[in-house]
Amino acid sequence: MEYISRHMENRILELSKSYSAILLTGPRQAGKTTMLRELAEKENIGRRYVTLDDLTERDMAKNDPALFLQLHRPPVLIDEVQYAPELFTYIKIYIDEHHNPGDFWMTGSQIFRLMRGVQESLAGRVALLHMSPMSQREIIGAPCVPFTTDMGKLLSEQDQIQPVTTPELFARLWRGSMPGLISGQFPDRNIFYSSYLSTYVERDVRDLSGSVDALKFNRFVTAVAARCSQLLNYKALADDADIDMPTAKNWINILETLGIIFLLYPYSNNVLKRTIKTPKVYFYDTGLVCYLTRWSSPEVAESGAMSGALLENYTVSEIMKSYQNAGLEPYLYFYRDRDAKEIDVILEGDGRLCPLEIKKTATPDKRLTRVFGVIDKGPLQLGTGAVLCMADKFSAFDSNNLIVPIWMI
Repeated sequence: MEYISRHMENRILELSKSYSAILLTGPRQAGKTTMLRELAEKENIGRRYVTLDDLTERDMAKNDPALFLQLHRPPVLIDEVQYAPELFTYIKIYIDEHHNPGDFWMTGSQIFRLMRGVQESLAGRVALLHMSPMSQREIIGAPCVPFTTDMGKLLSEQDQIQPVTTPELFARLWRGSMPGLISGQFPDRNIFYSSYLSTYVERDVRDLSGSVDALKFNRFVTAVAARCSQLLNYKALADDADIDMPTAKNWINILETLGIIFLLYPYSNNVLKRTIKTPKVYFYDTGLVCYLTRWSSPEVAESGAMSGALLENYTVSEIMKSYQNAGLEPYLYFYRDRDAKEIDVILEGDGRLCPLEIKKTATPDKRLTRVFGVIDKGPLQLGTGAVLCMADKFSAFDSNNLIVPIWMI
């Protein structure tokens, strides 16, 4: 299988020069292990590899962590480290004695549960990175650039990237961004997603919450997918899956922990009193959404009732990945108030709020930017806004409101 290089590679090598431990989290099958093993070969320092998916190794890591580290001496790559949080204390002791940058590379398929163990034992000693499925830039081989509404940067970018049509973009969105599908390792997308859900997701859910009714859980994930890009409504999800509200909350938490979904929170400050409090829900991989909601082809997805929601989910997840792949924390919000004024995404940075509207049109109307003014009250300045759409080239309504094609993100 041909390896597709990932944007995070340089960041990992850079951090390995100053941190003794690097922990890369993200959903299963996102390509974490493949990338780190590829990098280990390049650095050529004899880094050992061990996975805690192997029950014998896991048992030793949990019950005799000191022996485990004697047998797997650094530099080492430990896969699926969430299975043995007992290791963290011993890794800390080792780091404090030896101070060797790059000794421990670790991966984990669970984000928050992991973090608890890490924060207690490895605070200040570990670099934490999150890897999602592939971004469109990784797939087409474009450079890693965190998305911004800086006109100069966008102008220099536009010639670097090949424009795509709406049907081509929906083909990307429908196929999904899992490396196994992109590389052609798994030619049948439906079989890939169905086994992904039954093998990994259900098994990991059992790990995190004990027994789980697989049919109800599948109904639940499908209900979440059908409501992607919308406000999170626990009651509606619970009704759809025939479960109670506490279970719905727990399962959302688990999907987030497994790196399958992320929540976008509403922006508010003490001046904006009328904003709502409910987050919106998005998937990291729109291919999984299309599979769950039974869109049988890119064409049907593009013309179907969910096309706007799918495009918004795709766009927001691409913005998210553009920051994560650079090893940066994305500060993304949305705006909605009780007067039904709404802004799809707000990007915060450098004391500015940049409002973004996402529209499935090639010729956006300037009136879309009128609502941007609502966030101009408060401590932060209103930055350059943009309509992210299906235009065939980068342009602008005026110097404060840009028109950015989604394929440029």
